[in-house]
This record gives sequence, structure tokens and C-alpha cells, in this order.
Amino acid sequence: MALRGTSFRIGRPGVRHAVALSLACATLASPAAAQRIDGVKVDSDRIVVDLDTSARAASSFAIAGPDRIVIDLDGIRPGGRSDAGGSVRAVRQGMRGDDGSRIVLDLAEFAMVTGGGFSDGGRRLTLDLRPVSVQRFARAAGGGRMRFLPQPVVGAIVPASSSAAMVVDRRQRATASVAVPGTRARRGLPLPKVDGDADRPLVVIDAGHGGHDPGAISPHGGLREKDLTLKTARTIRDALLAGGRVRVAMTRDRDQFLVLQERYAIARRLGASLFISVHCDSADNPDASGASIYTLSEVASDREAARLAARENKADILAGVDLGRQSADISSILIDLTQRETMNESAGFARLLGREAKGVIPLKSNYHRMASLMVLKAPDLPSILFETGYLSNEGDAKRLDSVEGRKAIAKSVTQAVEIHFARRMAAR
Repeated sequence: MALRGTSFRIGRPGVRHAVALSLACATLASPAAAQRIDGVKVDSDRIVVDLDTSARAASSFAIAGPDRIVIDLDGIRPGGRSDAGGSVRAVRQGMRGDDGSRIVLDLAEFAMVTGGGFSDGGRRLTLDLRPVSVQRFARAAGGGRMRFLPQPVVGAIVPASSSAAMVVDRRQRATASVAVPGTRARRGLPLPKVDGDADRPLVVIDAGHGGHDPGAISPHGGLREKDLTLKTARTIRDALLAGGRVRVAMTRDRDQFLVLQERYAIARRLGASLFISVHCDSADNPDASGASIYTLSEVASDREAARLAARENKADILAGVDLGRQSADISSILIDLTQRETMNESAGFARLLGREAKGVIPLKSNYHRMASLMVLKAPDLPSILFETGYLSNEGDAKRLDSVEGRKAIAKSVTQAVEIHFARRMAAR
């Protein structure tokens, strides 16, 4: 995001450095500039944003890699003084579209917004800030937005995605809406073609990234993740259809951008029995190699899983698309209530795929991992994310760019899928 025409302060406790961006600072500071931020101040346990007029709404969310908290304000322009402190090492402001502003808080340590609301007729936004563990922050970064409205109405319902719960900060007497997960595909988005016999279970193959989002780019020849995942997904589709035991659909069969929720929403609308999202990994270490399989967990299983969750989920934020509004707490409750069986079935398929892939394609020794990946959050659809290899590794990149390499991946997936559904039929 480009930050246009504003200023910010960078500082740790006891140190302040004023940094001015060159464009239009004088204009923003002029008395004629109305509906703007008067100031942002961060203390150890709260964020206070003062405005010269009432905001229409605000929202906050976390991003990992680098670690940040973002605050969006509707109907307000950036401006005024920004002071960092506590867990925040720097505060930046910028325009968000034509009628809004974005405040970015660069974190010195893991922290998250836990609540808050408007006061003073909507002219002050106060957010509670709390230091958290790396696991808790990864969970928050894998969740969505917390929204705040300046109306002093208790118990009103605010439209969000599928349903919403109103959370009231009684100290501020303001409301915040948190939307629970739901199907958030664009209205009118056409469903893809389904191939195979009508009486067979449906597998949806999702080629990761696409359109303006290239995904990982290999330093070895500039291979792009979005291109390789599409080729691999097509090869998997063809192998599954040749087996004749399942129906197959692809979320995309061309260079197309899809919001993360749209990918699993397509599978749910089609009534799929299994969802496989195909990706390629990358790492700073060029020796990192091998495939891995991710299933959903609200607490990432290790730091690498947390890093992957942040990178994949961030795709929609960087594209300027609302990434979903469920809070980590609401997501946790819903997972406990509705996803236990789905998560167990997903994990079982991941282990089966690992077994069938062993000796056919290179696998990491700890190939089954868990992460809070948005694309896996369909509450009733067994899902995996298949990282087929590392584009940052020269050997893996060559394998993924070869017909033989993709056929080996497709063979592993086909064997695992056929065994998976044979077991389900035997258990009936």
C-alpha cells in the first residue's frame, strides 16, 4: 500500500524520530483539511486515535511477516501527529481509497487488539492492546477484522457476511461487530464445470494464487507459483478422471484471481466431498526441499506453519479485498463446535497422502503440519493444502516444472483419493 501525503513518527519508549513524507504534508496540515485524524498515540496497553469529526466506522486486523496491526477508518483522511510506544515501534498513516485512511502499527513484539470502541460522539477510537505469544498472534493474523461502529446502540445487528454477533465495550459504550465464518463468494460467480459420472463423490482441486497474485517466484528461472499450481492441478484432474472413481472440478482453469473464501465456497456450493488446494512453497534457506501437507489448526504447529499461514492469508489483504471478519475467538468456538469431525477427516487424508507419496515424490520428514490457513476454513468440508515443493530450491523447481514431476504428484494424489473414498464406502 502506498502511503500518500502524510507524516509519521517512529520511536521506542524514550526515543522519537519524526519522518516526513514529501507529498502534500502542508495540505493535510492546513485548517481547511476537514474530516481527518488529529493524532494517534500508542501506550503500553492501548491505542488512541483522535479525530476532528465522527468516523463512519473503523476496523482492525493483524498481519504477520512483518508483524503489524492495521486500523482502517471510513470517511476520515490521514493527518496529525503519530506517537509509538509499548509494543509498537512505528506508526504510519496513509490514504485508503478515496474516502478513508489506514493506520499501520509496526510491532516491536507480538501484540493484538483485544477490544475497544468509540467515544466522544465517534471522534475518539480507543483500542485495547495486549502482548501475546507467537502462537496467539499467528491465530489473530489468520483470522479477520474486528469492526467498530460509533453508534451507542446496544443489541443492534450489523450486516456482515452470513451472521454477526454484537460485542459491546461497556466502558466506551460503543459496538463492534464480529462476523462468524460463512460462504463469502461474490454473487454471480459462475461455478466451474464438473467432470465425471454423476454418482461419484466430488473432489475440488484448487490451483493456488492467480491473476495479479503470482505467489512465490523462483530465483531459478523466474518460475511463478500461480503457473505451476495450475499445471499441477490440471494433471491431478486428468489422473483422477482417468481412474473413473470420482468427479472432479477445479476452482480455476485459467490465470484468474480468486478471493481465498471464494475457493472453498465454490467447493461447498458444488457439494464437494474433498478439497485439495495445490501450492508451491519458498524459504530463505535454498536447501529447504520436499513436499508437505497442511490441515487446519487454530494454533499453528510450528513457526514455519505460522509463517506460511501469514503469507497465504495475506494475499487477500494485499489485493485490497476484505479478508473475512471472523475473530480468532469466534473461530475457535466454531471449530470446537462444528469442525472436529472435519478436521479429523482432513488429517486422516493428509496422512494417507503422505503414505502414498512416500517414495514417489520427495517429502519432508515432518510432512504433516497444521496452520490457520483461510483456504482450509470450510466448516464441513475435509480440506488439505498440498505444498508440492520449494521454488526456492533448484531441484524442487526443476521437478515441479517437469511433466514427469507433475505426473508423480498426480499419481500420489490419485492413489490417496481412491483409497480415501473406498474406506468411506466400506465404513457405511
